Amino acid sequence: MRRRSVLLAVPALLLTAAGCGSKDDKSDAASSPSGSPSGSSAPSGSPSATPGTKIVGGPVPEITAGSAFNQKPTIAKGAGTPAKDLAVKTVIPGSGPTIASGDYVQVNYVGQVYDTAKVFDTSFGRGPYTNVIGQGKVIPGWDRGLVGQKVKSRVELAIPPALGYGSAGNSQAGIKGTDTLVFVIDVLQRFNGKSSATGAAVPQKDASLPKVGTNTDGKAPSIDVPKGAKGKAPTKLVSEYILEGDGAVVKATDNLLLQYKGVLWDTGKEFDSTYGRGELAAFPLAQLIKGWQQGLAGKKVGSRVMLVTPPDVAYGNKANNGIPANSTLVFTLDILALL
Repeated sequence: MRRRSVLLAVPALLLTAAGCGSKDDKSDAASSPSGSPSGSSAPSGSPSATPGTKIVGGPVPEITAGSAFNQKPTIAKGAGTPAKDLAVKTVIPGSGPTIASGDYVQVNYVGQVYDTAKVFDTSFGRGPYTNVIGQGKVIPGWDRGLVGQKVKSRVELAIPPALGYGSAGNSQAGIKGTDTLVFVIDVLQRFNGKSSATGAAVPQKDASLPKVGTNTDGKAPSIDVPKGAKGKAPTKLVSEYILEGDGAVVKATDNLLLQYKGVLWDTGKEFDSTYGRGELAAFPLAQLIKGWQQGLAGKKVGSRVMLVTPPDVAYGNKANNGIPANSTLVFTLDILALL
């Protein structure tokens, strides 16, 4: 099935006139399964159509095994008639921050059909799933059921058809238009415009390179280009850890969730920043400028990376949205998650 795009409009970083990637909508990561909570279109009962969705406490099926947080659960078949409204049960209360609409959440989950206990999808064993919540990018039952929950919570949802895949169902996943869906969701992390990388600081010993701030308070890190550096910019790509994380290694085919800031080497002038917009950037690495593709592949999630991109791996001899032709650019990028 077609999936919702994770690509956000990023003014300076699309390869088109607007920046480093394409403006066209692209699919989610290829590993996202056909029965995943991202739908091909917002079914009837989408958040925009039902702002007053009623939430009830049950019934939800019993979890019969795997009861610990982030342990794959086994879920019994539903007993009796499922609720016509969204049923939400917080199985394990979390101690982390509260999820708000517009936050990205990273979760592990199991999804099955209420009446039959047929499992149609799970992230356990495949790797966590990350997407934005409350914005119509996932099925409405997730949008409604996860907003207000806390990180480190286990939440069980029984989602009626109108808040799942609608009357059409999802034939590829074996979901009929009359099926109530059951999800057990472990909320691992939350990301928003105040998120930062979490890695350990790496010494910055090369005086000929810019120095980047190591703050992890969600504010934009400083980028200090060496004084008198005009005309002495590196002629080859520089990619250095500022904070080194311990997450998965980025592949060229990955979709990334990032905080970033970019300045001109010659002047130190900022030309783009997610911090200034108060929102994260999410896009396929393969659609970004060559300096990002080459400089981020092989780096670890949870890291802050400094890139110095000469013109041949940036925008070359063309000016672009406040970036003069033949500019060397300096970026600080926090790799928050894979999508």
